Amino acid sequence: MNTNTALRGNLELKAQLADLAKAQRTATSLPIHHAERQDQIDTYFGCGRGRLKLREIELFDRDGRQVESRAELIWYERPDLADAKRSRYHLVDVVDAAAMKAALSAAGGQLAIVCKRRWIYLFENVRIHLDRVDSLGDFLEFEAVLSTADELSSSQERLSLLRREFEISDADLLEASYGEMILGEV
Repeated sequence: MNTNTALRGNLELKAQLADLAKAQRTATSLPIHHAERQDQIDTYFGCGRGRLKLREIELFDRDGRQVESRAELIWYERPDLADAKRSRYHLVDVVDAAAMKAALSAAGGQLAIVCKRRWIYLFENVRIHLDRVDSLGDFLEFEAVLSTADELSSSQERLSLLRREFEISDADLLEASYGEMILGEV
């Protein structure tokens, strides 16, 4: 169980994908450390600042068999920019997702539900997410985990390298969360 309560940080970039299969080939051609597939349901809730979501996760092995189910509560804030942007977040493991969803729905109301299949690849300190989002399409996210202030410039370089590798143009870049996209706020 995750007991780290410190505020964490990422450098993130999100883009629309025209060809998910091509992006998967690009990801597997890189020197990646880890790869997995998850099915995720993100339920967004009203909150005073930032974004708050409950993520329910089903993890699958290489043969497509479900091997784990878990949930986590994620609060984050980041600017809405169509470029690489810094985010801050808290991540909390959740033992009883149904009870947490009921409590948060009562407190702040459900705003949106996002269902997606996510392929995750780890390149250096960058998580590469290739997402197929129900009713929205295919997307790519880079999340460079920032453990120290010194990692910002090297992470910016890695995101630039990955952007070139995946052939992401300025027109492909997105600024909003999937929740906001589902709600039609962008």
